[in-house]
Amino acid sequence: MVVLHKGDRLQFIPRHVGPNVLPQFLLFERMVRWAALQPHLIAVKDLTFGHTASYAQLLTDILAMKNALRSKLSPDLIKKLDNDEEVFINLLATPGYEFTVGFLGIVALGAAVSPLSPEWPAKEAATLVNRASASALLSTHNCLPKAKEVAQMVSSTTNPSYYCVEVKPYIMNPPLPTDQIHISSGLSLDLDGSGLIIFTSGTTGPPKGAVRRRSFFIDHCMHVADTFGLTTGETVLHQLPVHHITGVGFTLCPFLLSGGCIEFKTGGFDTVFTWERISKGGLTYFSGVPTIYMRLMQYYEQNLATLPPEKLKPYLDGISGFKHLMCGTSALPRPLQEKWTKLRGGRRIMTRYGGTEFGSGFVVPPGADDCPPTSVGIVTPGVDLKLSEGDEGEILMRSPTMFARYVNDPAATAAAHTPDGYYKTGDIGRREGKYYYILGRASVDIMKSGGYKISALDVEREILGLPYISEVMVCGVEDEEFGERVAAAIVLKGREDLPIDDLRKDLRSSLPGYQMPTLLRIVKDIPKNATGKVMKKQLRPQVFPPGGHPDIQRWVRPAKRAPESRI
Repeated sequence: MVVLHKGDRLQFIPRHVGPNVLPQFLLFERMVRWAALQPHLIAVKDLTFGHTASYAQLLTDILAMKNALRSKLSPDLIKKLDNDEEVFINLLATPGYEFTVGFLGIVALGAAVSPLSPEWPAKEAATLVNRASASALLSTHNCLPKAKEVAQMVSSTTNPSYYCVEVKPYIMNPPLPTDQIHISSGLSLDLDGSGLIIFTSGTTGPPKGAVRRRSFFIDHCMHVADTFGLTTGETVLHQLPVHHITGVGFTLCPFLLSGGCIEFKTGGFDTVFTWERISKGGLTYFSGVPTIYMRLMQYYEQNLATLPPEKLKPYLDGISGFKHLMCGTSALPRPLQEKWTKLRGGRRIMTRYGGTEFGSGFVVPPGADDCPPTSVGIVTPGVDLKLSEGDEGEILMRSPTMFARYVNDPAATAAAHTPDGYYKTGDIGRREGKYYYILGRASVDIMKSGGYKISALDVEREILGLPYISEVMVCGVEDEEFGERVAAAIVLKGREDLPIDDLRKDLRSSLPGYQMPTLLRIVKDIPKNATGKVMKKQLRPQVFPPGGHPDIQRWVRPAKRAPESRI
């Protein structure tokens, strides 16, 4: 709690609060500015449920949500909020306008948002609610049955006062005139206070709740806005999960800070819808993962590229209208990047790297034409970053947008750092000059085979470059001879079979022998989580079980011919 200087004016006047008053916080201040200066500026388009909201409409609904939440809280919780103490409120939502109102309504209340995924079973969601000691649950209308189930589980076991509030009744109110929307003249929200909990994806272990300070909404999001030159009127097509750091810190808040428009589409990625929306024009930004860009390119080649010029033109014009296309989780395979670069007239898709706990670690500045296609760029300005073994090793960093802690888990928080205070990302990187490359997760992507250290991501990129490959997962499988064998699970396209010898032959020009797969299994699909990541730790023993499987092909080194006898 801030201690006021003796004689500060706030000691002599009542608190500046009310139904039309938002807290002093840069995000809200800028949104009020956009509403007043450009009354018709659109903030959100919900393409699934048909909501279109100006900045004035969005602010009106945020106030309604904040007021409704406050009216339902206990006196003890209201006292905690008024004293700027930590209060967590869950949000169970799909991407869209209701999510945006619920999210910012919680922030405006002075509480911290803890998003929950609609894909999680109710029992798992309830476990995470208890882990964060959350006080209430907001829900979009399409998630309400599960939200009520979660609330019942929590209230009947650990927290009798835990309850559920639906967002929908508080949206699309008659917009307030902008001169009736006020920013508090009191103290600003504490930027060091808790603003957000994001539960890690759990790709290499149980999910942990990473608490982000409120400063994340400003510092990190302004970094994104400045790096990509966001201005008023930009439009981003948002198709990323909103319980993930990217869906909030990359494709939501930076655009609201900048006076942009977020278009939401609920229901998972839809290739046909995305291309049709692109053809209508007006989109300037999009962020996806390699799987999304691969599916978009496959659809283009199979269904659009052969259209008559007059029918193809809207799609090409729509692609040309993007200022930036970004790719996360890993760099695109080289052949796929080359196809997109050609389609965009020489402009490539930019690779981004970040994490739930630290925000952005590297950046590819727009116009950095000398940056290699598979690089994640240079160190983000202001970040203290090093590799554990010089030019290669685990990525260690100290960032101004670092997380505060893992909620209710001080042991895990301490263990996540080196003795000198660097956060251990668990990612292995390599530096060449000023540019960095991601080799993969230390726990699942770095293989040691026959004395060599091999990046699974490097092998995956080359395999994905083959025309008959749709998807691939590369991992290490324990082996007495090699230590680990390089194993590849592959989804084929255009053919039903692939002998391992043929695969190795086709990779000969791009991979050294020690990096080539010696185990191969053809599968129908490779499951991914909501952010497009392959859950390798869970999938590896299923696809390549310790006892083997009849569908696994094993490469055997050809026997050397005995020398001919000369007598």
